[in-house]
Amino acid sequence: MTAIEVKNLTKNFDGFTAVDNITFKIKKGELFGLLGPNGAGKTTTINMLSTLLTPSSGHAKIAGYDIIKERDDVRRNIGIVFQEPALDNKLTGKENLEFHAMMYGMNKKEREKRIAEILELVELSDKANILVENYSGGMKRRLEIARGLVHKPKILFLDEPTLGLDAQTRRHIWNYIKKLNREGGITIILTTHYMEEADYLCDRIAIIDHGKIIAIDSPNKLKDSLGGDIITFEIEGDDEEFVKSINKLRFVKSVKKHDSKLTVAVKQGERRIPELINIAQKKRVDIISVSLHKPSLEDVFLHFTGNTIREKEISQRGRNMEFARRRFGR
Repeated sequence: MTAIEVKNLTKNFDGFTAVDNITFKIKKGELFGLLGPNGAGKTTTINMLSTLLTPSSGHAKIAGYDIIKERDDVRRNIGIVFQEPALDNKLTGKENLEFHAMMYGMNKKEREKRIAEILELVELSDKANILVENYSGGMKRRLEIARGLVHKPKILFLDEPTLGLDAQTRRHIWNYIKKLNREGGITIILTTHYMEEADYLCDRIAIIDHGKIIAIDSPNKLKDSLGGDIITFEIEGDDEEFVKSINKLRFVKSVKKHDSKLTVAVKQGERRIPELINIAQKKRVDIISVSLHKPSLEDVFLHFTGNTIREKEISQRGRNMEFARRRFGR
């Protein structure tokens, strides 16, 4: 059964296309990730699907309801955890949940029962009556997830759920998300630019760049699509003839150049390194270093986009500054 259906969804801002004609489906109970750099269009996509933004074109259904024609029905069926903190620090954890539950029309008995359940789920029962201003970053994030779930939504949106958290706290949040999905059967769509997060959590991933979905599949299938092992050569010299030669080899699946490095996807990488080095020597290409590893999502992203996520984020910041300069004269 389909929980989310998106077709040709597009969002333009003053001539800038933030989300560009994307199409995908998410099954009920699936944990689905939008993976890409900051500025790729992930949050804009979430904001359209949660009815906070109106699409420029295209359409989508959430739990069977149209995001434009049936906004109220969509909102009753979703929970959302925003990228930026949205808690009231001057209220206790329980009071934050109570206020949210009241907004959804839950009666007092129902609120009390549900709040107790959800605080126990995120392991904050003993912190329920403490002011949120005294919570740690991880506790605040868990409370925000609890708030998104208090009205029992069918679908939960998590926008960069572990942004700014330390590695240990991030891992704890991952375990809560897994538990929600596995035990609660809730459909979750999350955005992230952390490769490890997407790999650990998601049943399927859509890689998004410049507002377009460029690949979509399970993490393992995306990595398998590269065709085996990844050999990375750091090189000096003109590599054009070297690249042409190794591209013709039957065991070479792909070759990507990135600065002074070549990443070569091959089968049985350990056996192929001497042969590739021999070809480099014949083509007068100096090998400075060589490494071998199994494909990662970073390799997948580099394969499809030609850059790492970090490089894409630096590039996007430059584009954002230029857009602001043209629009506001700064």
